[in-house]
Amino acid sequence: MYFNYNRILIPIGISVSIIFVLIITRSILFKYIHIWTGKTETKIDDIIISSLKSPSLLWCIALGLYLGIELSEIPAKYIFYLKRIIHVVIILSITFATANIVGKIFKIYIRESNLPIPTTGLAYGILKGSIIIVGFLVILSYLGISIAPLLTALGVGGLAVALALQDTLANLFAGIHILIEKSVRVGDFVKLETGQEGYIEDITWRTTRIRMLPNNIVVIPNKTLAQSIVTNYYLPEKRMSIFIPIGVSYSSDPEIVEKILLEEASKAVRDIPGLLGEPEPLVRFVPGFGESSLDFTLVCQIREFTDQYPVQHELRKRIFKRFKEEGIEIPFPHRTIYLREEKEWRK
Repeated sequence: MYFNYNRILIPIGISVSIIFVLIITRSILFKYIHIWTGKTETKIDDIIISSLKSPSLLWCIALGLYLGIELSEIPAKYIFYLKRIIHVVIILSITFATANIVGKIFKIYIRESNLPIPTTGLAYGILKGSIIIVGFLVILSYLGISIAPLLTALGVGGLAVALALQDTLANLFAGIHILIEKSVRVGDFVKLETGQEGYIEDITWRTTRIRMLPNNIVVIPNKTLAQSIVTNYYLPEKRMSIFIPIGVSYSSDPEIVEKILLEEASKAVRDIPGLLGEPEPLVRFVPGFGESSLDFTLVCQIREFTDQYPVQHELRKRIFKRFKEEGIEIPFPHRTIYLREEKEWRK
């Protein structure tokens, strides 16, 4: 009885000792690696270290258990199944760690490069899902399970699932279509035909999230977005024109008004953020002769859509001040009514 007790106690003690030594070694190693990564400029090493922290702890425990099982006198058939479980757990941990590392590096690489590939939740999910599927196929192959019958069963069952999840699959493929077509990208400022406008925050497997200017989120199904009329203010480029209508009195000289507007717009380029000097501002006598005023249009180039609000704000203040200095009147609508007596009308 004493001998049997030692046959169990000694392997357990060896396993615990090995696990303890491996965990201490892991902690020291990560400490020095953190010091080294803190001196580098790239973020890739930080991503790899953070993604391997939890799996490495699991690997230490698995290695300790594996050596303890080898030194124990457990029946061979139980050792076989225990080793299989340890191997499967290690493969799973490596798969998820690889998926996290590749996914995060993909996001950083695309964000820092100028490649026309969107870093959306859908693209990130497809990349991670592909790696996880490969990991599960490796586990099935290791366990001796044939993949061909499984794929056949999935094909038959997939048809039933597709019929039951038509709406979900429609949103999924609509999201993939949006990513491939690149008519809407993450970070673009868009306006929907329903009136909502804002920045594209993310395109997931089912919905697209738009952050509006009041800092609210609008969630739109991908299928609805793909079928909607969308104005993208960042295509073909962020720079755009704004049109500022200006009306002056009929007593004003159009040449002088045009000169003043061009001068104020040109001087404002140096002072107003977002207002561009190339191409130069334009003034057009359009729409022209109004009911109560001479109507001009000042055309300016701005850096992006949201710059139009502060630019128009500052330009209107400058123009109003200059008109007052030059004595140019900005009229209000008025009508002249002529009254005649009834006798005169009959004559």
